[in-house]
Amino acid sequence: MIQTIDYHTGGEPFRIVVGGVGEIKGSSVLERRAAAFAGEEIDRVRRLLCHEPRGHADMYGCFLVPPDSPGAVLGVLFWHKDGYSTACGHGTIALGVHAVQEGLVEADPDGTTDVVIDVPSGRVTARVAMEGGEITSVTFRNVPSYVIARGVPVEGTAVDVSYGGAIYASLPAASLGLSVVPEHLTELIAHGRRIKAALADHPAARHPSDERLSGIYGVIFYDEIGPAHQRNVTVFADGEVDRSPCGSGTAARLALLAEELPAGFTLTHDSIVGSSFRAWVAETTAEGVIPEIEGMAYRTGRHSFELDPRDPIGTGFTLR
Repeated sequence: MIQTIDYHTGGEPFRIVVGGVGEIKGSSVLERRAAAFAGEEIDRVRRLLCHEPRGHADMYGCFLVPPDSPGAVLGVLFWHKDGYSTACGHGTIALGVHAVQEGLVEADPDGTTDVVIDVPSGRVTARVAMEGGEITSVTFRNVPSYVIARGVPVEGTAVDVSYGGAIYASLPAASLGLSVVPEHLTELIAHGRRIKAALADHPAARHPSDERLSGIYGVIFYDEIGPAHQRNVTVFADGEVDRSPCGSGTAARLALLAEELPAGFTLTHDSIVGSSFRAWVAETTAEGVIPEIEGMAYRTGRHSFELDPRDPIGTGFTLR
């Protein structure tokens, strides 16, 4: 019996596993991510909760693990239908809501409360704002984010590559004759898969200091709406689509835009379903810019999942 508490952030699901999972071994969150990849016992739980019929091809969630040090409230392993990611901004926002609503931290009912979280890419913070005991927003403060390469030729177009806790390739949808609208989603998914595969061995897909963080995680297609206002869709993993504006992807976009826009800008980042994040550069360090991204998550349910040993479907399947 596996217990979860589910949320959505900007329309993107986030399933937090709160019971029924064994220990994931390792001395750090990053080591536990590798152990989860390698361990069939843990990975079958991911498949059970993420694949159909209990999930779907675009499902997202996490395992809670011990933090790397007492300075954090939680350690987290993010997962999707194809494995385990290094970062997740929409999930970090949901974890901030979760920590306050479930009493994991002592929260200020008329102020802000920092929920510090260790994720595979480093230490992040969900700053939870409340009024009258109600959560009004969560600001995700990310790891340093930076540009890796610009104008990388691929599949008949060119992409900019940047890091926001994971590595993303960005390009305007218009460069492919498309727009970030649901009617073009099938074509955008196909392009995202092709671009990601074409960049698999490119030097720009390598993390500069930790190979465990290497690889193009997602491809971000964007439309220019106005000054510091974009609409985007992120196609990540193997053709998964982020319904939210994508938190770590927004951080990767901020790293690029910080070189293009006047200092002090605030990005309005819309998603393909019409949800929105606000994002800005909180500070600049030698490692890169520190993004802060404001959004909100909402609890959608509490669940108990089980697997009948006679069930021939087992831990499930995906059709995409």
